[in-house]
Amino acid sequence: FYGAVSEPVLVVVVPITHQYNTKGYLCTLMPMEDIRQEAIEHVNNLNVYYVIVMLILAVVFFVGYCFMVLPLRKLIKAAKAYSTGDYDVKFKIITGGEYKELGDIIVFMGDTMYRFNEYQRDIIANISHDFRSPLTSIKGYAEAIKDGTIPREEQEKYLDVITFEAERLTKLTSNLLMLNTMDKKGIILQPVEFNVNELIKRLALTFEGLCKKKHLVIKLQFSSQNIIVQADKDKIEQVIYNLVDNAIKFSRPFGEIAICVDERGHKALLSVKDTGVGIPKDDVAKIWDRFYKSDSSRGKDKKGTGLGLSIVKEIIEAHNENISVISTERVGTEFLFTLPLCK
Repeated sequence: FYGAVSEPVLVVVVPITHQYNTKGYLCTLMPMEDIRQEAIEHVNNLNVYYVIVMLILAVVFFVGYCFMVLPLRKLIKAAKAYSTGDYDVKFKIITGGEYKELGDIIVFMGDTMYRFNEYQRDIIANISHDFRSPLTSIKGYAEAIKDGTIPREEQEKYLDVITFEAERLTKLTSNLLMLNTMDKKGIILQPVEFNVNELIKRLALTFEGLCKKKHLVIKLQFSSQNIIVQADKDKIEQVIYNLVDNAIKFSRPFGEIAICVDERGHKALLSVKDTGVGIPKDDVAKIWDRFYKSDSSRGKDKKGTGLGLSIVKEIIEAHNENISVISTERVGTEFLFTLPLCK
């Protein structure tokens, strides 16, 4: 075909055969320029498709980054900050599913760690305060007795003060050890059947000396001679001791403390009522917190540890029972709790 066409062409020749004999040829001619233009058109189309695919992939990667990588980075940043004690880092996971759940867990963990650190600081501050006062008294009076500042005839009085302050330290240490055991193992109860009336009578005798000093009277009221309950005897003894100790501490001189036990169905209702300074209305809900002391209680008596009522509540709740308080300022306070009666 050279010389027969005026431009370069692509020639395709296909033989036509019949019974294995070539009968002729089919020739197709296409100008190379048309082929080139068509190829360019196809390449252009492919480029457009390529750009569209790349844009789609970019959107997919961006969405994946926003919904997967970015939340993960936020979680890592927050976890690192919390591990170093920086609890001011705030973040919000907008996605759902596992990332949202993990984010909520990390936020909860951070809040818990923050509260725990605050609680730890409060414990250290309160323990330091409660230990400093008796230790200062013991040290001061001991040195005064040693160097002769306190005359011999008055030494017995101040030795009693030293003994009293030492007992306060022992009580504080015991309470702290008890709370530590509660936190680690929970309260392990050993329920037995016992006469709660006899327990209260014995405890009342131990407070006889304190009541005489403050001119207080303890009155016992029992609905029947023997009221048998099933509970951990040592723990309930601790509860009643703490409540009566509180009542004596905040009662005015020449006041009265009533300890009552009444049978109500399958429960024994115990109450400890005083005629003391009462609890401010705003403080009633806080008295169960560890180391909490209301301003009025600090002003009246700075020798408390702030642990007694928290121990009381945890012991009663460990028995699956309830404890409540009724208080009026300048009138008095009454604590009530229940124990299961033996059938």
